[in-house]
Parts: sequence; C-alpha cells; structure tokens
Amino acid sequence: MNQKLFSKDFTLVVIGQIISLFGNATIRFALPLYLLNLTGSSALYGTVTACAFIPAILLSPIGGIVADRVNKRNIMVILDFFMAAVILAFSLLMNGVNLILLLTVTLSFLYGIAGAYQPSVQASIPALTNQDNFMAANSIINTISSFASLMGPVLGGILYSAYGLKPVLWVCMVCFIMSAVMEIFIKIPFQKQTSGDGILKTARTDFAGSIRFIREEKPVIGKAVLVICGINLFLAAMIIVALPYLVTEVLNLDASQANRLYGFAEGALAAGGLAGGIGAGIFANRLAIYKSGNLVIACAVCVFPISVSLILFSSAIIN
Repeated sequence: MNQKLFSKDFTLVVIGQIISLFGNATIRFALPLYLLNLTGSSALYGTVTACAFIPAILLSPIGGIVADRVNKRNIMVILDFFMAAVILAFSLLMNGVNLILLLTVTLSFLYGIAGAYQPSVQASIPALTNQDNFMAANSIINTISSFASLMGPVLGGILYSAYGLKPVLWVCMVCFIMSAVMEIFIKIPFQKQTSGDGILKTARTDFAGSIRFIREEKPVIGKAVLVICGINLFLAAMIIVALPYLVTEVLNLDASQANRLYGFAEGALAAGGLAGGIGAGIFANRLAIYKSGNLVIACAVCVFPISVSLILFSSAIIN
C-alpha cells in the first residue's frame, strides 16, 4: 500500500518550515542591515557577520548528531520557541545596552540555532515518508528553504524600509511562535538510541571517520570541498559584505529606498541560487565531478562582465 506524500505530519512540517524559515530569513536580513544603517561601517558589518557565523559552523555537525538521538519534534519546537525568546530579548534590550555587542550575540544565537535546527528537519523526512516519496519530500523541503531565502529579504526590506526594525522583530517573533505551536502536534516516530558516548565525543569520532573516508576512499570529495570553500571564502564573503554597503551607502539613495532595493538584491541572489539548484537537478547526469573545474571557469567567465561594467561605469552609477 502506497503512503501518500502529504500526510498530516509531513504537511505540518512543511507549513512550519514555511513560517519558520521566512521568519529566519527576514530577521537575518534586517538585523545586519540595521547595524549598517546605524554605523555606515562595512568593516564593522563584516566583522559582526563573520563572528555570527561561527556558532552555525560549530553547531551544524552537533545538530546532526543530536537529531539522531533526541526526538526531532522536540528539537524543532524548543529551538523555534528559543528563537522567539532571543528576538524578544533583543527588542527589550536594544535601547539599554551596547548595541554592537547585543547584535553580535543575537545574530550568533540566530545563526547557531539555524545550524542546529535544519539537521532535525532533514532527519525527520525519512521517518515521515516512505522510500518512494523520500526524494520528492526532500526536494519540497529544500525548495521551501530556497523560496524563504528569496522572499524573506524582499518582504523584510519592504517592511523594514516602511516601518523600521521593531515591526520586523514582532512579525518574526510571531512566525517562530506559530511554527513552534504547529510543530507540537507533529508525531515523528522515534526510537531512543542507547549510546554511552557523549555528544562531543560522538561528534569527534564521526568527524574523524568522515575525514578518514574522504582521505582514503573518496579524495575527489575533499578536492571538491576545497574548491567550494575557496569560492565561499573569496567570492561569497565579498558579496555578503560589499552588496549591502554598495546599495545602502555608496549609491547615495534615500535610506528607505536603499533598504528596499537591498532586499530585492538579496532576493535576486537567492533566485539565482534557486535557478542554479534547479539547473543542477536537470543536468545532473551531465555534471561529473572531474569536470567541475570547467564549470568553475565557466561561472567565472559569466561573472567577469559584471566586474568590468562596475569598473567602467562606477562613476556614473554613484553620481
């Protein structure tokens, strides 16, 4: 007997993801932009953003391990309520403490929670769907994440430019509370594992095993990871810092218009990522790992005209 894809529990996960990821994308867009509007410093903006990413990097592997050993529904509920509490605390403290420190701590919490949250969602998919529906269910969850990254900055930019930060905070807090309440009613099959090792020891063992597997059996994966890390380090990082500064500070636009346009620019980046993901799925059979160098070169060729146009017409754009 075939199990339908959109069972009650999977439907609740999907709706909860739509609400939670929209709130997450919106708040992670609005808070750094608020910092940039206040200080006008790209260096400070980049430093705070970089510091905020550290907890996400550290907690993502631990989140995957915890998701295998703890009820996934409970993890999602607790983390959504915790994100709502973090936003509430920020809104109450923003006028009374050092704002730079408060923003750094708040963003660190939000990025860290997001890093620990998504592994639980991904790990719940096999428990909620059968093998025939697994690929479709996984695709739906990933598509929701992409659309949240697309629409969150766009709607967040419109809301922030029109009403300021406080309404954005309240909307995002309500999103997390709604998502958590919905997730309470999800029933995810769970069998407690009887492992005597602690989480940190298990994480260290799993990480060492992964490194050993990549080095001895699949070295091509290690090379691909290095290429991706290089792209993220030198290209994505510059875009993350340069794009908001260029739109909000360099172009000499009205603050409200600049914030709104920056939201659309972030949405355009997410749309490009979504299109790339769809294209990778369509042409998956033609994309071999040993040809990845050619693909990176092709992407660089596509980006090169953009840099040339910015160099040639920068004075006209600014003036």
